Amino acid sequence: MLTLLDYPIIYQQQVAWGDMDAFGHVNNVIYYRYMESARIDYMNKLDILREDIYTVVASNQCKYMRPVFYPDQLKIGVRVEEVRSSAFRMSYLLWSELQQQVVATGDAVIVCVDKVEMQKIKIPDNIRKRLIETELKVNHQI
Repeated sequence: MLTLLDYPIIYQQQVAWGDMDAFGHVNNVIYYRYMESARIDYMNKLDILREDIYTVVASNQCKYMRPVFYPDQLKIGVRVEEVRSSAFRMSYLLWSELQQQVVATGDAVIVCVDKVEMQKIKIPDNIRKRLIETELKVNHQI
């Protein structure tokens, strides 16, 4: 299994009281918000959101391993696993500071879309280059 050292971007996520559900643990839907925040952090660090394209989620999933409770702080590792013609696949590793272990993993397929036509487009070369360079910081080749 990968560790946080294998991820070029580590996002810090504080667990809020309101993230919990009636069963007293973080609701399963909230994990998707956490991964979204980590994904946006990755995109911001690469300046992708300033480009003249949209990046939209085509699919995503989460594997829940252990329940998370308030108060906790998660470290969420984000990386790109695969770059395709018009999409890339990201993976997430959610680490609990309180439990000192991985509590969930996830992934998402992100598609590049033209802002005007709303049709998928090839990943621009400058974005592809930034994705590759970012992953190489942790010796991850995509």
